[in-house]
Amino acid sequence: MPVILSRRRFITFAAAAAGLPLLLHTVGAQARLARWEGTALGAPASIQLYHNDKAQAQTAISTALDELKRLEAIFSVYRADSAISALNRDGVLDNAPPDFVAMLTRALSLAKISEGVYDPTVQPLWQTYFRHFTAANPDPSGPAQHDIAAALARVDWRAVEVDAENRKVRFARPGMGLTLNSGAQGYITDCVANVLRAQGFANMLVDMGEPRALSTKPDGSAWRIGIANPADPTRTVATLEVVDKCVSTSGGYGTLFDPAGTFTHLIDTRTGRTAPALLGVSVVANSGSIADGLSTAMLMAPVERRQAILRAAGGIKAIYVSPEGVVSTVEA
Repeated sequence: MPVILSRRRFITFAAAAAGLPLLLHTVGAQARLARWEGTALGAPASIQLYHNDKAQAQTAISTALDELKRLEAIFSVYRADSAISALNRDGVLDNAPPDFVAMLTRALSLAKISEGVYDPTVQPLWQTYFRHFTAANPDPSGPAQHDIAAALARVDWRAVEVDAENRKVRFARPGMGLTLNSGAQGYITDCVANVLRAQGFANMLVDMGEPRALSTKPDGSAWRIGIANPADPTRTVATLEVVDKCVSTSGGYGTLFDPAGTFTHLIDTRTGRTAPALLGVSVVANSGSIADGLSTAMLMAPVERRQAILRAAGGIKAIYVSPEGVVSTVEA
């Protein structure tokens, strides 16, 4: 039985209609929208860039996509030749790319702040669920408890050793595995946005798995981001106005292992159980590197720990949406 991928992100940009010209107040010239759509780390990705020079915009987007390719060669668990795949295969990574060390250091810091609620070494558990539900005639009640227990024994963020000075990473236990998809997408969003800004662009939406609004819209107003109810994607239950902020959303609906939606891709490494399918949380932060990963931690965190984790990790706000469409907010 195949893993079921959600076709919706449950977060939408309420921006100007694609292709409609807007006035740039700073120079009084028309700004038009250049758009690119593709994938980053297996997730839908896009760039929406306002410009008044089509050729310059195309060149900038091409340069940004080169940066995306470079970073995917580091972080993609879907590529056998990536840095993270080499670490998962060999248990050690020499000459680790600086971007990998920086992102992993951030992930381990978040794991410490959240006391393991967020744990980037969740990969053995994820693989256990994936193997179970992609086998022929899988038990609908999920993996056997002994398989989950065996995977849990190989999950522990404290067993990842990072020697930043010598650019070396190793696992302290055999059979461990790492995934930075919840974190690296925000990091890549930041890096791609930085490339575009270095090319002279300011008004844009960059989404490499997590959307980040750069500056304002060309008319000077904030970007408006609508958050939908996972149980009813046609209904927007909250709208955010953001300027120079990233909004990262986590929810079990992103990837479902079974048709009933009982088992999702977000796994609690303290218990081995998966998160509910229809609970979502969106975290607002100043960068994708902060927002991404933190949204996963906030989804899994006990209610009494949410504000402390949000504040310590550098988030600004977390918006929760229940299956009933009830919205609650946690401020840092």
